Amino acid sequence: MQFIQLPAFNDNYIWLLEKSGHVWVVDPGDATVVRDYLENHSLYLDGFLITHHHRDHIGGISELRDWAITSGMGSPIVYGPSQEEIPFKTHSFSGGEVIDILNGVLLQVIDVGGHTKGHIAYYLENANPPRLFCGDTLFASGCGRIFEGTANQLFDSLQRLAILPTETLVCCAHEYTLSNIRFAKAIEPNNQELMNWSNKAESLRREQKFTVPTTIGLELEVNPFLRCQEASVMEAASTHVGHPVTEPKEVFSIIRGWKDVFK
Repeated sequence: MQFIQLPAFNDNYIWLLEKSGHVWVVDPGDATVVRDYLENHSLYLDGFLITHHHRDHIGGISELRDWAITSGMGSPIVYGPSQEEIPFKTHSFSGGEVIDILNGVLLQVIDVGGHTKGHIAYYLENANPPRLFCGDTLFASGCGRIFEGTANQLFDSLQRLAILPTETLVCCAHEYTLSNIRFAKAIEPNNQELMNWSNKAESLRREQKFTVPTTIGLELEVNPFLRCQEASVMEAASTHVGHPVTEPKEVFSIIRGWKDVFK
């Protein structure tokens, strides 16, 4: 089985899962880059795995669907969140389901609402290493903004991801890493693992290479949104609001709001 990472727009990533010439596409915001790849490699489009309804994640569904039908492949399957409107959605999921794609590739659906109300992620456990397709919920060194959910909801969603095996690859949907690291360093300026990661990420970007996927293990060391129980993150949140804060959910809410206005 192959995993293909396609850059799109300014900073999006579209992920393809390919087996025996058949492909499922995660969040096809841009139809052109997906269609070009499939045509150039003579691949058959089976379906889409949609995490949430934002345009840069679903904008290519209609065009790719038309292309597949015109090419004689039939209409692709569209998996998506039950609480959100997704074009041509054929199956709805809210978390807890296990779905079978590509004849034996099992994906666990995880409820990760917060960025949007019904956001879901897809976890592929039976890969080596496991892979998490998490849309805009968990980023390298950061997490998504809260548009429709609540801080408590997103905190709980991130906790579900934090307990996945540390070797799990975090296949997120954006190259936001350097800006996320700048904020993380404001929170934990003495975190040596974060400093090492900052140097590596900057080197990768200078070479025009991707900084993602990262791993759950790395995120637990450098991502402040997964470290709200750490004394250093609690101290930063307390200093920011001017009074002691020790409850991890409150810490998360404070630093998520802080990140929204961080320059």
